[in-house]
Amino acid sequence: MTSRRPTPPLSDLTGLSPPPWLEALYDAVPDTVFFIKDGTGRYSAANQTLAARLGLPHKTALLGKTARDVFPGVLGERYAAQDEAVLSTGQAISGVLELHIYPGGSEGWCLTWKMPVTDERGRIMGLAGMSRDLPAWSVVKPENRKLARVIEHIHRHLAEPMRIPDLAAMAGLSAYQLDQRVRQLFGVSTAQFIIRTRMNSACQLLQRGREAVSAVALACGYSDQAAFTRQFRQSTGLTPLQYRSLQRGTPDLRKR
Repeated sequence: MTSRRPTPPLSDLTGLSPPPWLEALYDAVPDTVFFIKDGTGRYSAANQTLAARLGLPHKTALLGKTARDVFPGVLGERYAAQDEAVLSTGQAISGVLELHIYPGGSEGWCLTWKMPVTDERGRIMGLAGMSRDLPAWSVVKPENRKLARVIEHIHRHLAEPMRIPDLAAMAGLSAYQLDQRVRQLFGVSTAQFIIRTRMNSACQLLQRGREAVSAVALACGYSDQAAFTRQFRQSTGLTPLQYRSLQRGTPDLRKR
């Protein structure tokens, strides 16, 4: 059995709830699920879209429950494991292609983002997330499942070398076909998507950790620190150390 964090009383969830005007905005978006969860992965806020898709009368029925409680079988386990990873590591996920539940119990594809919510001391209090529908991908096809595995592989193996022909083979596609599908989803080529995912991860590592830039570079797939710094500067306009200083409120743009 996996160990679980102590469950706080429901009264503790209110600190992670958005203001009423923001909740009203979330409820007005029918093709996007919004949610906030506490440090144990329980919903402290969600929009009416999510409640409707789960067949619940009102979004308040979600409060205090976990993904395992409300999503069926494998989906619930997957979402809960995803939450636990974000909460334990502080590593956000960005644009993960995954299945979602729709009214009537049908499945379709969405892109999901989750990021940790921290207090003023940087301690993780919970997470916030959203899942945006992909209408053009509403049919659950085997090739879409394979592409989802490729996207997940990229997120999970950023430290490893990645060859686009190998990724294409994982999806049963040519490199050109993979590139076209990634462009449809993210608006960038496969190579650009890998770089963007690595740079997003680098930003998170630089913000929350004290690892040397060389260690961050290795974690993001760059054995050459100079090449990593060049790519980071091209992507953000700053060197890694400048970015870290700026995020910590002690900007020194002279740092290299």
